[in-house]
Amino acid sequence: MTEPTRTRRDGLYLTNTMTREKEKFVPRFDGGLVKMFTCGPSIYSRPHIGNYRTFLYEDILLRFLEYSGYTVDRVLNFTDVEDKSVAEAEEKGISNADLTEPVAEIFFRECDLLRIKLPEVIPRSSTSVEKAVELIQELIEKGYAYWHDGDVFFDPLKFEGFGKLFGLDMTQWPEEKRRFRKDTYSGHRWNLGDFVLWHGLEGQSGGIYWDTEIGRGRPAWNIQDPAMIFKHLGPATDISCGGIDNIYRHHDYNIAVIEAISGDTFANYWLHGEHVLLDGKKMSKSRNNVVLIDDLTQDGFSPVQIRFYLMHDHYRKKLNLSEKRMRRLLDRYEEFLKMVRTVDQADGRDSDGAAQTHIDRIEERFTLHLNDDLDVQGAFDAVFDAFAHLTELNKDGRLSRSEGEEAMAAVDRIDQVLRIL
Repeated sequence: MTEPTRTRRDGLYLTNTMTREKEKFVPRFDGGLVKMFTCGPSIYSRPHIGNYRTFLYEDILLRFLEYSGYTVDRVLNFTDVEDKSVAEAEEKGISNADLTEPVAEIFFRECDLLRIKLPEVIPRSSTSVEKAVELIQELIEKGYAYWHDGDVFFDPLKFEGFGKLFGLDMTQWPEEKRRFRKDTYSGHRWNLGDFVLWHGLEGQSGGIYWDTEIGRGRPAWNIQDPAMIFKHLGPATDISCGGIDNIYRHHDYNIAVIEAISGDTFANYWLHGEHVLLDGKKMSKSRNNVVLIDDLTQDGFSPVQIRFYLMHDHYRKKLNLSEKRMRRLLDRYEEFLKMVRTVDQADGRDSDGAAQTHIDRIEERFTLHLNDDLDVQGAFDAVFDAFAHLTELNKDGRLSRSEGEEAMAAVDRIDQVLRIL
Protein backbone atom coordinates (compact mmCIF):
# COMPACT_ATOMS: atom_id res chain seq x y z
CA MET A 1 0.00 0.00 0.00
CA THR A 2 1.39 3.39 -0.99
CA GLU A 3 1.75 5.85 1.89
CA PRO A 4 0.62 9.41 1.19
CA THR A 5 3.10 12.26 1.38
CA ARG A 6 4.05 12.70 5.03
CA THR A 7 3.31 16.43 4.92
CA ARG A 8 -0.36 15.47 4.74
CA ARG A 9 -0.15 14.99 8.49
CA ASP A 10 -0.40 18.75 8.92
CA GLY A 11 -3.87 19.08 7.43
CA LEU A 12 -6.08 18.62 4.38
CA TYR A 13 -4.61 19.03 0.90
CA LEU A 14 -6.87 19.43 -2.12
CA THR A 15 -6.11 19.52 -5.84
CA ASN A 16 -7.25 22.99 -6.86
CA THR A 17 -8.48 23.16 -10.44
CA MET A 18 -7.71 26.87 -10.50
CA THR A 19 -3.99 26.38 -9.88
CA ARG A 20 -3.65 22.75 -11.07
CA GLU A 21 -1.74 22.09 -7.85
CA LYS A 22 -2.35 20.19 -4.64
CA GLU A 23 -2.65 22.86 -1.95
CA LYS A 24 -3.09 22.87 1.79
CA PHE A 25 -6.63 23.83 2.71
CA VAL A 26 -6.76 27.04 4.76
CA PRO A 27 -10.27 28.31 5.51
CA ARG A 28 -10.90 31.98 4.86
CA PHE A 29 -13.39 32.45 7.70
CA ASP A 30 -12.87 32.53 11.46
CA GLY A 31 -14.23 30.14 14.06
CA GLY A 32 -13.76 26.92 12.10
CA LEU A 33 -16.42 27.84 9.53
CA VAL A 34 -16.13 26.49 6.00
CA LYS A 35 -18.43 27.68 3.21
CA MET A 36 -18.93 25.26 0.35
CA PHE A 37 -20.98 25.43 -2.85
CA THR A 38 -21.77 22.21 -4.69
CA CYS A 39 -23.55 22.33 -8.03
CA GLY A 40 -26.79 20.43 -7.69
CA PRO A 41 -28.79 18.61 -10.35
CA SER A 42 -30.81 20.00 -13.23
CA ILE A 43 -34.09 18.33 -12.38
CA TYR A 44 -35.68 18.17 -15.80
CA SER A 45 -34.59 14.50 -15.84
CA ARG A 46 -33.46 12.12 -13.12
CA PRO A 47 -29.77 11.86 -12.18
CA HIS A 48 -27.70 8.86 -13.31
CA ILE A 49 -24.82 7.19 -11.47
CA GLY A 50 -22.32 9.54 -13.09
CA ASN A 51 -24.10 12.43 -11.40
CA TYR A 52 -24.23 10.55 -8.11
CA ARG A 53 -20.50 9.89 -8.22
CA THR A 54 -20.03 13.67 -8.13
CA PHE A 55 -22.47 14.06 -5.25
CA LEU A 56 -20.66 11.25 -3.40
CA TYR A 57 -17.19 12.78 -3.52
CA GLU A 58 -18.76 16.03 -2.33
CA ASP A 59 -20.44 14.06 0.46
CA ILE A 60 -17.08 12.60 1.51
CA LEU A 61 -15.55 16.09 1.51
CA LEU A 62 -18.40 17.51 3.59
CA ARG A 63 -18.29 14.67 6.11
CA PHE A 64 -14.49 14.71 6.37
CA LEU A 65 -14.46 18.45 7.01
CA GLU A 66 -16.97 17.90 9.82
CA TYR A 67 -14.96 14.93 11.10
CA SER A 68 -11.91 17.24 11.17
CA GLY A 69 -13.75 19.70 13.40
CA TYR A 70 -15.07 22.26 10.94
CA THR A 71 -18.60 23.63 10.77
CA VAL A 72 -19.69 23.53 7.14
CA ASP A 73 -22.17 25.95 5.64
CA ARG A 74 -23.03 24.23 2.38
CA VAL A 75 -25.34 25.09 -0.47
CA LEU A 76 -26.53 22.51 -2.99
CA ASN A 77 -29.03 23.85 -5.49
CA PHE A 78 -31.69 22.66 -7.90
CA THR A 79 -31.87 24.01 -11.43
CA ASP A 80 -35.60 23.72 -12.04
CA VAL A 81 -36.20 26.36 -14.72
CA GLU A 82 -33.99 26.39 -17.82
CA ASP A 83 -34.29 26.02 -21.57
CA LYS A 84 -34.24 22.21 -21.37
CA SER A 85 -36.95 21.93 -18.74
CA VAL A 86 -39.13 24.55 -20.42
CA ALA A 87 -38.87 22.80 -23.79
CA GLU A 88 -39.50 19.33 -22.36
CA ALA A 89 -42.49 20.46 -20.32
CA GLU A 90 -43.93 22.14 -23.40
CA GLU A 91 -43.38 18.99 -25.49
CA LYS A 92 -45.13 16.83 -22.88
CA GLY A 93 -47.95 19.31 -22.40
CA ILE A 94 -47.38 19.68 -18.66
CA SER A 95 -46.26 22.47 -16.38
CA ASN A 96 -42.62 22.96 -15.56
CA ALA A 97 -43.37 22.09 -11.91
CA ASP A 98 -45.12 18.85 -12.94
CA LEU A 99 -41.96 17.93 -14.86
CA THR A 100 -39.39 18.79 -12.20
CA GLU A 101 -41.07 17.97 -8.89
CA PRO A 102 -41.15 14.16 -9.42
CA VAL A 103 -37.44 14.27 -10.32
CA ALA A 104 -36.70 16.19 -7.13
CA GLU A 105 -38.51 13.53 -5.12
CA ILE A 106 -36.49 10.79 -6.82
CA PHE A 107 -33.29 12.68 -6.01
CA PHE A 108 -34.21 12.93 -2.33
CA ARG A 109 -35.07 9.24 -2.19
CA GLU A 110 -31.91 8.10 -3.94
CA CYS A 111 -29.67 10.36 -1.88
CA ASP A 112 -31.23 8.80 1.20
CA LEU A 113 -30.53 5.32 -0.18
CA LEU A 114 -26.91 6.24 -0.94
CA ARG A 115 -26.51 7.93 2.47
CA ILE A 116 -25.69 11.28 0.87
CA LYS A 117 -26.09 14.08 3.38
CA LEU A 118 -28.10 17.01 2.04
CA PRO A 119 -28.55 20.53 3.40
CA GLU A 120 -31.80 21.24 5.21
CA VAL A 121 -32.71 23.89 2.64
CA ILE A 122 -32.08 23.42 -1.08
CA PRO A 123 -32.61 26.62 -3.08
CA ARG A 124 -34.05 26.48 -6.57
CA SER A 125 -33.79 28.64 -9.64
CA SER A 126 -37.50 29.39 -9.30
CA THR A 127 -37.09 30.63 -5.71
CA SER A 128 -34.17 32.94 -6.47
CA VAL A 129 -35.61 35.12 -9.25
CA GLU A 130 -35.64 38.35 -7.23
CA LYS A 131 -31.97 37.96 -6.33
CA ALA A 132 -31.13 37.18 -9.98
CA VAL A 133 -32.86 40.40 -11.04
CA GLU A 134 -30.89 42.36 -8.42
CA LEU A 135 -27.61 40.95 -9.72
CA ILE A 136 -28.54 41.69 -13.33
CA GLN A 137 -29.38 45.29 -12.45
CA GLU A 138 -26.04 45.70 -10.70
CA LEU A 139 -24.14 44.16 -13.62
CA ILE A 140 -25.85 46.55 -16.02
CA GLU A 141 -25.01 49.51 -13.79
CA LYS A 142 -21.35 48.42 -13.59
CA GLY A 143 -21.15 48.05 -17.38
CA TYR A 144 -20.63 44.28 -17.51
CA ALA A 145 -24.10 43.52 -18.91
CA TYR A 146 -26.45 45.16 -21.39
CA TRP A 147 -29.86 44.85 -23.01
CA HIS A 148 -30.22 43.57 -26.58
CA ASP A 149 -33.54 42.77 -28.28
CA GLY A 150 -35.33 42.19 -25.00
CA ASP A 151 -32.66 39.98 -23.41
CA VAL A 152 -29.69 40.79 -21.17
CA PHE A 153 -26.17 39.64 -22.02
CA PHE A 154 -22.85 39.59 -20.15
CA ASP A 155 -19.79 40.80 -22.04
CA PRO A 156 -16.80 38.64 -20.96
CA LEU A 157 -14.33 41.13 -22.41
CA LYS A 158 -15.37 43.57 -19.70
CA PHE A 159 -14.26 41.16 -16.96
CA GLU A 160 -10.50 40.96 -16.48
CA GLY A 161 -9.35 37.36 -16.17
CA PHE A 162 -12.34 35.77 -17.86
CA GLY A 163 -11.82 32.04 -18.42
CA LYS A 164 -9.11 31.75 -15.75
CA LEU A 165 -10.46 28.50 -14.29
CA PHE A 166 -10.43 26.73 -17.64
CA GLY A 167 -7.29 28.53 -18.78
CA LEU A 168 -8.98 30.12 -21.78
CA ASP A 169 -6.68 31.87 -24.25
CA MET A 170 -8.41 35.22 -24.63
CA THR A 171 -6.13 36.22 -27.50
CA GLN A 172 -8.27 33.87 -29.61
CA TRP A 173 -11.48 35.72 -28.76
CA PRO A 174 -13.26 36.79 -31.98
CA GLU A 175 -13.24 40.46 -32.85
CA GLU A 176 -16.81 40.48 -34.15
CA LYS A 177 -19.67 40.70 -31.67
CA ARG A 178 -21.38 37.38 -30.93
CA ARG A 179 -24.26 36.61 -28.59
CA PHE A 180 -25.37 33.23 -27.29
CA ARG A 181 -29.04 33.22 -26.31
CA LYS A 182 -29.45 29.62 -25.15
CA ASP A 183 -28.81 28.57 -21.57
CA THR A 184 -26.49 25.79 -22.70
CA TYR A 185 -25.07 24.49 -25.94
CA SER A 186 -24.26 20.84 -26.58
CA GLY A 187 -20.69 19.60 -26.73
CA HIS A 188 -17.54 20.78 -25.02
CA ARG A 189 -16.87 23.85 -27.10
CA TRP A 190 -16.58 27.33 -25.72
CA ASN A 191 -19.15 29.93 -26.65
CA LEU A 192 -16.77 32.68 -27.73
CA GLY A 193 -19.08 35.61 -27.25
CA ASP A 194 -21.52 37.25 -24.84
CA PHE A 195 -23.66 34.92 -22.74
CA VAL A 196 -27.30 35.44 -21.80
CA LEU A 197 -28.41 36.43 -18.30
CA TRP A 198 -32.10 37.20 -18.83
CA HIS A 199 -34.67 35.76 -21.22
CA GLY A 200 -37.21 38.45 -22.00
CA LEU A 201 -40.76 37.25 -22.45
CA GLU A 202 -40.85 37.70 -26.22
CA GLY A 203 -37.73 35.66 -26.87
CA GLN A 204 -38.49 32.66 -24.69
CA SER A 205 -40.50 29.48 -25.24
CA GLY A 206 -43.00 27.87 -22.91
CA GLY A 207 -44.59 31.01 -21.54
CA ILE A 208 -42.78 30.72 -18.18
CA TYR A 209 -42.05 34.14 -16.79
CA TRP A 210 -42.02 36.37 -13.73
CA ASP A 211 -43.12 39.98 -13.44
CA THR A 212 -40.05 41.78 -12.14
CA GLU A 213 -38.48 45.22 -11.89
CA ILE A 214 -36.80 44.64 -15.26
CA GLY A 215 -39.94 43.35 -16.94
CA ARG A 216 -41.44 39.98 -17.70
CA GLY A 217 -39.09 37.09 -18.30
CA ARG A 218 -36.98 34.49 -16.54
CA PRO A 219 -33.35 34.36 -15.41
CA ALA A 220 -30.99 32.42 -17.64
CA TRP A 221 -29.00 29.49 -16.29
CA ASN A 222 -25.85 31.61 -16.18
CA ILE A 223 -27.23 33.93 -13.49
CA GLN A 224 -29.12 31.33 -11.45
CA ASP A 225 -26.21 29.82 -9.51
CA PRO A 226 -24.75 33.24 -8.64
CA ALA A 227 -28.21 34.34 -7.43
CA MET A 228 -28.54 31.31 -5.15
CA ILE A 229 -24.95 31.71 -3.94
CA PHE A 230 -25.40 35.38 -3.06
CA LYS A 231 -28.72 34.67 -1.39
CA HIS A 232 -27.64 31.72 0.75
CA LEU A 233 -23.84 31.90 1.13
CA GLY A 234 -22.74 35.39 0.21
CA PRO A 235 -20.18 36.29 -2.48
CA ALA A 236 -17.22 34.53 -0.84
CA THR A 237 -16.78 30.80 -0.23
CA ASP A 238 -13.96 28.42 0.56
CA ILE A 239 -14.71 25.57 -1.85
CA SER A 240 -16.75 25.24 -5.02
CA CYS A 241 -17.35 21.73 -6.39
CA GLY A 242 -18.89 19.99 -9.34
CA GLY A 243 -18.32 17.59 -12.18
CA ILE A 244 -15.58 18.08 -14.74
CA ASP A 245 -18.10 19.27 -17.36
CA ASN A 246 -18.56 22.42 -15.27
CA ILE A 247 -15.02 23.52 -16.17
CA TYR A 248 -16.36 24.32 -19.62
CA ARG A 249 -18.26 27.61 -19.58
CA HIS A 250 -20.39 27.15 -16.46
CA HIS A 251 -17.99 27.74 -13.59
CA ASP A 252 -16.08 30.49 -15.38
CA TYR A 253 -19.43 32.17 -16.03
CA ASN A 254 -20.20 31.95 -12.30
CA ILE A 255 -16.80 33.42 -11.44
CA ALA A 256 -17.24 36.31 -13.88
CA VAL A 257 -20.72 37.21 -12.63
CA ILE A 258 -19.94 36.92 -8.91
CA GLU A 259 -16.53 38.58 -8.95
CA ALA A 260 -17.71 41.37 -11.27
CA ILE A 261 -20.15 42.33 -8.53
CA SER A 262 -18.10 41.62 -5.41
CA GLY A 263 -14.66 42.61 -6.65
CA ASP A 264 -13.23 39.73 -4.61
CA THR A 265 -12.27 36.08 -5.19
CA PHE A 266 -15.36 33.89 -5.11
CA ALA A 267 -13.83 30.52 -4.14
CA ASN A 268 -10.29 29.77 -3.00
CA TYR A 269 -10.50 26.08 -3.97
CA TRP A 270 -12.15 24.45 -6.98
CA LEU A 271 -12.76 20.69 -7.13
CA HIS A 272 -14.02 18.75 -10.14
CA GLY A 273 -14.90 15.06 -10.33
CA GLU A 274 -14.30 12.93 -13.38
CA HIS A 275 -16.82 11.04 -15.52
CA VAL A 276 -18.26 7.59 -15.15
CA LEU A 277 -17.76 5.77 -18.44
CA LEU A 278 -19.88 3.05 -19.99
CA ASP A 279 -18.02 0.91 -22.50
CA GLY A 280 -15.30 3.54 -22.53
CA LYS A 281 -17.67 6.40 -23.38
CA LYS A 282 -18.82 9.24 -21.16
CA MET A 283 -22.17 8.53 -19.57
CA SER A 284 -24.60 11.35 -20.36
CA LYS A 285 -28.26 12.04 -20.91
CA SER A 286 -27.56 13.43 -24.37
CA ARG A 287 -25.91 10.13 -25.42
CA ASN A 288 -28.78 8.12 -23.96
CA ASN A 289 -26.30 5.71 -22.37
CA VAL A 290 -27.07 6.39 -18.73
CA VAL A 291 -27.26 3.85 -15.92
CA LEU A 292 -29.64 4.65 -13.08
CA ILE A 293 -29.53 3.61 -9.44
CA ASP A 294 -32.58 1.44 -10.14
CA ASP A 295 -30.67 -0.43 -12.85
CA LEU A 296 -27.98 -1.44 -10.36
CA THR A 297 -30.38 -2.39 -7.57
CA GLN A 298 -32.31 -4.55 -10.03
CA ASP A 299 -29.03 -6.31 -10.78
CA GLY A 300 -28.78 -7.23 -7.11
CA PHE A 301 -26.51 -4.50 -5.76
CA SER A 302 -27.54 -2.84 -2.51
CA PRO A 303 -27.48 0.96 -2.18
CA VAL A 304 -24.55 0.84 0.27
CA GLN A 305 -22.61 -1.36 -2.17
CA ILE A 306 -23.28 1.18 -4.92
CA ARG A 307 -22.07 3.95 -2.60
CA PHE A 308 -18.86 2.05 -1.89
CA TYR A 309 -18.18 1.33 -5.56
CA LEU A 310 -18.78 4.88 -6.76
CA MET A 311 -16.69 6.53 -4.03
CA HIS A 312 -13.82 4.01 -3.91
CA ASP A 313 -11.71 5.17 -6.85
CA HIS A 314 -10.26 8.66 -6.72
CA TYR A 315 -12.79 11.30 -7.71
CA ARG A 316 -10.35 12.89 -10.19
CA LYS A 317 -9.96 9.65 -12.18
CA LYS A 318 -12.41 8.32 -14.76
CA LEU A 319 -14.41 5.31 -13.60
CA ASN A 320 -15.31 2.76 -16.26
CA LEU A 321 -18.45 0.91 -15.16
CA SER A 322 -17.74 -2.81 -15.19
CA GLU A 323 -19.90 -5.45 -13.50
CA LYS A 324 -16.91 -7.80 -13.24
CA ARG A 325 -14.74 -5.21 -11.51
CA MET A 326 -17.65 -4.06 -9.38
CA ARG A 327 -18.26 -7.58 -8.07
CA ARG A 328 -14.54 -8.11 -7.43
CA LEU A 329 -14.29 -4.88 -5.46
CA LEU A 330 -17.44 -5.68 -3.51
CA ASP A 331 -15.98 -9.07 -2.56
CA ARG A 332 -13.23 -7.12 -0.79
CA TYR A 333 -15.82 -4.88 0.82
CA GLU A 334 -17.80 -7.86 2.11
CA GLU A 335 -14.58 -9.37 3.45
CA PHE A 336 -14.00 -6.13 5.35
CA LEU A 337 -17.50 -6.25 6.86
CA LYS A 338 -16.87 -9.84 7.97
CA MET A 339 -13.64 -8.80 9.71
CA VAL A 340 -15.41 -5.91 11.43
CA ARG A 341 -18.05 -8.32 12.78
CA THR A 342 -15.30 -10.63 14.01
CA VAL A 343 -13.47 -7.84 15.85
CA ASP A 344 -16.79 -6.67 17.30
CA GLN A 345 -17.17 -10.09 18.93
CA ALA A 346 -13.62 -10.30 20.28
CA ASP A 347 -13.30 -11.77 23.76
CA GLY A 348 -9.71 -12.96 23.95
CA ARG A 349 -8.12 -13.25 27.36
CA ASP A 350 -4.47 -13.52 26.34
CA SER A 351 -3.93 -10.02 24.98
CA ASP A 352 -0.23 -9.20 24.78
CA GLY A 353 -0.60 -5.60 23.61
CA ALA A 354 0.14 -6.40 19.95
CA ALA A 355 -3.30 -5.13 18.90
CA GLN A 356 -2.78 -1.60 20.15
CA THR A 357 -0.46 -0.60 17.32
CA HIS A 358 -3.07 -1.61 14.72
CA ILE A 359 -5.89 0.06 16.65
CA ASP A 360 -3.93 3.31 16.82
CA ARG A 361 -3.36 3.17 13.08
CA ILE A 362 -7.04 2.96 12.16
CA GLU A 363 -7.83 6.66 12.47
CA GLU A 364 -4.25 7.83 11.99
CA ARG A 365 -3.88 6.29 8.53
CA PHE A 366 -7.48 6.96 7.60
CA THR A 367 -6.95 10.66 8.26
CA LEU A 368 -3.57 10.65 6.55
CA HIS A 369 -5.07 9.34 3.30
CA LEU A 370 -8.22 11.49 3.37
CA ASN A 371 -5.99 14.52 3.97
CA ASP A 372 -4.26 13.61 0.70
CA ASP A 373 -6.90 14.97 -1.69
CA LEU A 374 -9.66 12.66 -0.40
CA ASP A 375 -7.85 9.39 -1.14
CA VAL A 376 -10.75 7.13 -0.20
CA GLN A 377 -9.14 4.03 -1.69
CA GLY A 378 -5.96 4.51 0.34
CA ALA A 379 -7.98 5.22 3.47
CA PHE A 380 -10.11 2.11 3.03
CA ASP A 381 -7.09 -0.07 2.31
CA ALA A 382 -5.38 1.21 5.46
CA VAL A 383 -8.40 0.41 7.62
CA PHE A 384 -8.80 -2.95 5.87
CA ASP A 385 -5.19 -3.85 6.70
CA ALA A 386 -5.63 -2.85 10.34
CA PHE A 387 -8.70 -5.06 10.70
CA ALA A 388 -6.97 -7.92 8.89
CA HIS A 389 -4.24 -7.85 11.56
CA LEU A 390 -6.78 -7.58 14.36
CA THR A 391 -8.73 -10.52 12.94
CA GLU A 392 -5.59 -12.66 12.94
CA LEU A 393 -4.84 -11.69 16.53
CA ASN A 394 -8.40 -12.55 17.46
CA LYS A 395 -8.01 -16.04 15.97
CA ASP A 396 -5.08 -16.60 18.32
CA GLY A 397 -7.06 -15.30 21.30
CA ARG A 398 -4.83 -12.22 21.52
CA LEU A 399 -7.53 -9.56 21.06
CA SER A 400 -9.29 -8.65 24.27
CA ARG A 401 -12.86 -7.49 24.60
CA SER A 402 -11.73 -3.96 25.52
CA GLU A 403 -9.37 -3.85 22.53
CA GLY A 404 -12.18 -4.97 20.24
CA GLU A 405 -14.41 -2.24 21.63
CA GLU A 406 -11.69 0.37 21.11
CA ALA A 407 -11.24 -0.74 17.48
CA MET A 408 -15.00 -0.61 16.91
CA ALA A 409 -15.21 2.87 18.40
CA ALA A 410 -12.52 4.01 15.94
CA VAL A 411 -14.21 2.46 12.92
CA ASP A 412 -17.56 3.89 13.99
CA ARG A 413 -16.00 7.36 14.03
CA ILE A 414 -14.51 7.06 10.57
CA ASP A 415 -17.75 5.61 9.28
CA GLN A 416 -19.32 8.99 9.91
CA VAL A 417 -17.32 9.89 6.80
CA LEU A 418 -17.44 6.69 4.76
CA ARG A 419 -20.99 5.56 5.75
CA ILE A 420 -20.45 1.98 4.61
CA LEU A 421 -21.18 -0.01 7.79
